[in-house]
Amino acid sequence: MSSIHKDIFGEAIKDYYHQNYTEDIVVHAPDFDNDSIPIPYLFRSYDEMPKIEQKALDLSYGKVLDVGCGAGSHSLFLQNEKKLDVTAIDISQGAIEIAKKRGLQHTVIQDIYEHQEKYNTVLFLMNGSGIIGKLDQIDRFFMHMKTLLVPGGQILMDSADISYLFIDDEGGFWVDATAGYYGEMQYKMSYKKLTSDWFDWLYLDYNTLQNAANAYGFLCELLVEGENNDYLARITLTNS
Repeated sequence: MSSIHKDIFGEAIKDYYHQNYTEDIVVHAPDFDNDSIPIPYLFRSYDEMPKIEQKALDLSYGKVLDVGCGAGSHSLFLQNEKKLDVTAIDISQGAIEIAKKRGLQHTVIQDIYEHQEKYNTVLFLMNGSGIIGKLDQIDRFFMHMKTLLVPGGQILMDSADISYLFIDDEGGFWVDATAGYYGEMQYKMSYKKLTSDWFDWLYLDYNTLQNAANAYGFLCELLVEGENNDYLARITLTNS
């Protein structure tokens, strides 16, 4: 039986760490061709990261929470190179196991909505907005973020505007208006003999993110634009 709880990322990360790497994670979407997530990419160094991620790490300060840490590459840089107090969380037991073995000092197997501490910086990288799931969950997201940030604290989040996927041959934008926000995607993943259930994943265009952040008392800045309609935003909790 397939299950969303099957630890696909964890199994793949463990295989790579233990030198049993033979294949990548395959990502399935209903209306698009299969894609893949190369496992070595999860173990990249700072120099191998895209500029959006480098910028986020450069701007991280104080007490940091790395959400969806995976194999821990971002957290390890912050801990070892910037000497910051980093807590890395992920729902993947296997990922956290390997992040610990790679030397991360503070790790938690946990869903972000169960976490309760205060931070100066909260990182959501590798399309970090995906964790929100659907646009109608963004209020829940920002309400919880208010409980995790000290006044003046920052969220550093990357995402992408995927409207280009819906441009027709004549350059027109076509999307089913009854189907909800166009950045709401569904995926399932497979790795070796494991297959997950379908799960929701949210891509946010910058204007939608900014409007939602402002509505909940945050300031939102566009910091870096990447080469694939992706961007890095800094969302700051105002002191009021």
